[in-house]
Amino acid sequence: MKVLKRKLKKVHIAKRIFYHLTNILYIATLAFLAYMLLKYIKVERALEIIGVAIFGIWFLIYLLGGLITMLSKKTKTFIFLTIISLLLSGIFGFGGYFIFRTYSALGNMNREVITYSTTLITLKDSNFNDSMTIGMIDEKEDDVEGALAKKLIERDKLTNKIETYEDYNSMIADLLDGKIGACFVPGGYKTMHLTDGGEEESSKEEEYLSKIKEIGSYSEDRANQDLITLKSSKTKTLTEPFTVLVMGVDSAQDGLKANQAFNGDTLILVTFNPNTLTATMLSLPRDLYVPIACNHDRYAKINSSAAYGSSCVIKTVQKLTGIDIDYYVKINFTGVVDLVNALDGVDVEVEEPDFWYDSAHTNQVCESNQYRQTDSANIVCMGLGWQHLDGAQALAYARCRHLYAVSDIARNQHQQQIIEAMAKKAKTIKSVNDFNAILDVVSRNIETNITPEQIMSFYDVGKDMLLNSSTDALSIKRTYLEYYSLPVWQRRYGRYTSALGYYQGSLDAITKQMRINLELESETPVKTFSFSYNEDYSTPVIGRGIYTGTRLERMETFIGYDRETANNYCLNHGLTCTFEFIESAEPYGIIVDQEAHEGELLKSISGCTFYMSNGQGAQPVTPVEPEPTDPGQGGETPGGDNPGGDTPGGGEEPTPEPEPEPEPEPEIPGGPEGE
Repeated sequence: MKVLKRKLKKVHIAKRIFYHLTNILYIATLAFLAYMLLKYIKVERALEIIGVAIFGIWFLIYLLGGLITMLSKKTKTFIFLTIISLLLSGIFGFGGYFIFRTYSALGNMNREVITYSTTLITLKDSNFNDSMTIGMIDEKEDDVEGALAKKLIERDKLTNKIETYEDYNSMIADLLDGKIGACFVPGGYKTMHLTDGGEEESSKEEEYLSKIKEIGSYSEDRANQDLITLKSSKTKTLTEPFTVLVMGVDSAQDGLKANQAFNGDTLILVTFNPNTLTATMLSLPRDLYVPIACNHDRYAKINSSAAYGSSCVIKTVQKLTGIDIDYYVKINFTGVVDLVNALDGVDVEVEEPDFWYDSAHTNQVCESNQYRQTDSANIVCMGLGWQHLDGAQALAYARCRHLYAVSDIARNQHQQQIIEAMAKKAKTIKSVNDFNAILDVVSRNIETNITPEQIMSFYDVGKDMLLNSSTDALSIKRTYLEYYSLPVWQRRYGRYTSALGYYQGSLDAITKQMRINLELESETPVKTFSFSYNEDYSTPVIGRGIYTGTRLERMETFIGYDRETANNYCLNHGLTCTFEFIESAEPYGIIVDQEAHEGELLKSISGCTFYMSNGQGAQPVTPVEPEPTDPGQGGETPGGDNPGGDTPGGGEEPTPEPEPEPEPEPEIPGGPEGE
């Protein structure tokens, strides 16, 4: 040892320092990489251990070889060994940092704690005071915003009377009608009312937002309720078939705000089978009329479920489809612009519009930009047929619905096209810079309950996809949910809302294919085959062309009809009917008004009061045959297929008497009279 020390002293001090620093740097970076690999990358574990062992042996080689060459003054060999060690140190350091950065970005998408908020609003022309009644959604077991509202009341020492509601629509309607002075809404209420519906619907939303003002808010970081809703998914891996609900957050800026309520205009249920590399996608139209799971199963547009947060959307879609959802992915679609640009664009077959509003842009598809600016300087256009779209064009195409006769259904198909194109383009990523750029966009604009560990479990599947030279390695089965127009009377606006009903047969065909893809059902083998040159053998779209199943029914008008017709209708549809006489110049016993508005969904009402003429009006009027007013039935006779009916319980209609007060009619089984 003394001899070694004497020899080392004869070596130039700079060379000795360089040798020691190289050893320290090498062992430190190798340890850092080994730690990152063993902690985060739980795949190819045998290769990881072998790699670390090999590089550990190299450390021993340099430790001894460098020392010997340094002492023997073999400068060139010493420099060669040192350069190799330094290069490996750089690779180790970069590799460890890359793993740490990637894992951190993935972890940012899996937010276990997010910010929840509630806002107290009132009408702009009102002066809020203690005498006003405050509206508030009836608190449920997992209602975070209700708890926050109580904290705001306590913080601001509010003594107002509290009126509870079961849904936001009726609460907002009462605020606008002046029945309450203020109400609590989710912190993201403005985002919830950013709509790209028709002109009438958009103007109503803008009118609503223009009439209100904020008078208080309260925010708090809390456990992510969405993760709690799907907590069982943490035990799964992505190596077995799984389901994902994609929810679009249509924000006007890049980045996903951490709040619960959002605009639920984009909902796509995806199933993926990693064994067959097959996916199915079901786009759910924003206007689809379904039971809202967290609102006592009351029927409403499916996008309204987003007002109660992601967990409500998940439960509603599960109830609709009968398919358990393992994961959710909440995407800020404005971030699609950066994501597509990071992929250097995508190739999509742009669908030809059914009509154009602007003669200057015929034979093109044009839409507002990512900030919803529609002036000529900011509008985004693209050609028809196969096009290479940049980020702005991809987002515009994914949003476009007004140029197509099927409107929102067309937009859903466009979104499926964009997702499919991005999935196929992602496998072409080859540079680290491109990967980092995509990772940055994804971490800012996606929230999910898929953990980084689960994402890493997808390694083997992803490797097979990337190594497969064919772009068709991933098979995506597209679907089309057949629908029908269902204009439902909406009391909030005092008008019909442009809702959509769906054909159960079409939905069943889609969900059956999804269950097959999830290996929950076996596919029936095709045992016969025929071929014709005259038939089109393009890939079928699942669910298209299926129009079977019952349709949702709406209340009909019985104004101008008699009591028996209305009563038979109520008996046939399980409604409780009551009848009252009011002063009217119409003939005695003719229905002149009804409590349930024509067009209200029958599933949303339990009964109806009909108001009949007592024939005592001052101005007798000759009855006029009522014209059909049901916007969806084209003049069908009230009472369904049996308007006059032989159904018992209608009662015998009494003859009008000349006395001022007619004798009361016998009681009707449909319900008590005169209430």
